[in-house]
Amino acid sequence: MEPPEHRHWVYNRVDERGKHTDEFLYGVEEFIRFAGKGDEGRKIRCPCVSCRNLKQHIPYDVRKHLYRKGFTKDYYYWHCHGEERPQVAPINVNIRMTSNPYEQMVMDAAGPSFNEHSVFEEDPNPNSAKFYDILHASQSSLWDGCENHTVLSVAVRLLSIKSDYNVPSACVDEIITLINEILPANHRMPTNLYQTKKLIGQLGCGYQKIDCCVKGCMLYYGDAIKDKSCRFCKEPRFKEERVRKGRINKEIPAKQMWYLPLVPRLQRLFSSNATAKYMSWHIDKYHEEGVLSHPSDGSSWKHFDQAYPEFASEPRNVRLGLCADGFNPFGLGSRPYSCWPVIVTPYNLPPGMYKRREYMFLTIIILGPSNPKSRIDVFLQPLIDELKILWQDGVLTYDISSKQNFTLRAALLWTINDFPAYGMLSSWQTSGLLGCPICMGSSKAFHLKHGRKTSYFDCHRQFLPEDHAYRRNKQNFQKML
Repeated sequence: MEPPEHRHWVYNRVDERGKHTDEFLYGVEEFIRFAGKGDEGRKIRCPCVSCRNLKQHIPYDVRKHLYRKGFTKDYYYWHCHGEERPQVAPINVNIRMTSNPYEQMVMDAAGPSFNEHSVFEEDPNPNSAKFYDILHASQSSLWDGCENHTVLSVAVRLLSIKSDYNVPSACVDEIITLINEILPANHRMPTNLYQTKKLIGQLGCGYQKIDCCVKGCMLYYGDAIKDKSCRFCKEPRFKEERVRKGRINKEIPAKQMWYLPLVPRLQRLFSSNATAKYMSWHIDKYHEEGVLSHPSDGSSWKHFDQAYPEFASEPRNVRLGLCADGFNPFGLGSRPYSCWPVIVTPYNLPPGMYKRREYMFLTIIILGPSNPKSRIDVFLQPLIDELKILWQDGVLTYDISSKQNFTLRAALLWTINDFPAYGMLSSWQTSGLLGCPICMGSSKAFHLKHGRKTSYFDCHRQFLPEDHAYRRNKQNFQKML
């Protein structure tokens, strides 16, 4: 976004000496006067990098946040504080700007160039049709003649109030019932909290919480979904039931993992003109000989296309990369804990897109307290099943750029991880004498004479050229051992 002439100060926070610039200090005061309407006790949305207009503070605290962290990205026009954006003529006929923020929210979920007025050569498949239904809800007034609210805007406001003020679900149901009684007979208001959540839930792609064995032996998934104990270690699936006031509480799983299905996220890429046209970018792009600018220039991609020409014949088929690693979400100084996210990235997109956070799909969250070690394949089971479907049969997907349904297939080509995680994902023991996955059984590693630790010292000379002076110089390299 190009900054307006009078707002260049917004991201000119400090000078070369690390001190706040005068124009930034004056600009912050201008923002406080505009947002707070001159009332120092009135809470306003904080546009700092951390709060991002989601939290409200008094002007004094907002000043401190802006001095320390600066404004959130591309906030040249203060639209969250009542300032109207200037009207700009659209550059692309496919890009549709809307003044309805809730309709724009639906557009953002699909992509910035989503075009709901396209003439369909084929009817969208049922999964894609759900998205068009919620877009219709964002445009439908609450009742005929209502100009202030749509069905979606009311649903979002209700859930926002429930979250902000911790309102019980039963109370929200009573409020919705009262509103239904007040509204005209032709209203489109949801009838209860369940219907409200169901409407908003169509914006996302869903998730699953899958019970698993506390020792990581198995998932209660597929044919084992009704089991009450582990088939291997016999550990119970649920925690001990506690009787309270004569009633038995709901069964609580001893351990769970989160799974976010991959297929809906790949299908969503084809629901927007902003991304659908780039899913075959690797075919149309200019290839410079001898320059590796994208994975499609690499030998592994080209070898895969030669090995599976049927898959390569459809340029919209997706090549995927998988990344996994563990971290302690509570900080290094807290108790030991290991949380493992698994992220899948589609590499059909250009380099400037697939490296962005929104195209790195979080698919699995494996909770601790310890890392899954060699049993990580157990937790990957739902993702593997989905990848098998994408590889063997494919899924019916609607492509907005061609306005046709097609069978989407995908293949996992790479994994990205550090060396310990490599051993977990590949089941290759990365420690000991055979720890090198390149040398394997030909490794020249040895145990130290006194400490008995594994050493790979001097194993590099075997990779030198045959005529290199150091290749056979064993005496000078090993005399210290």
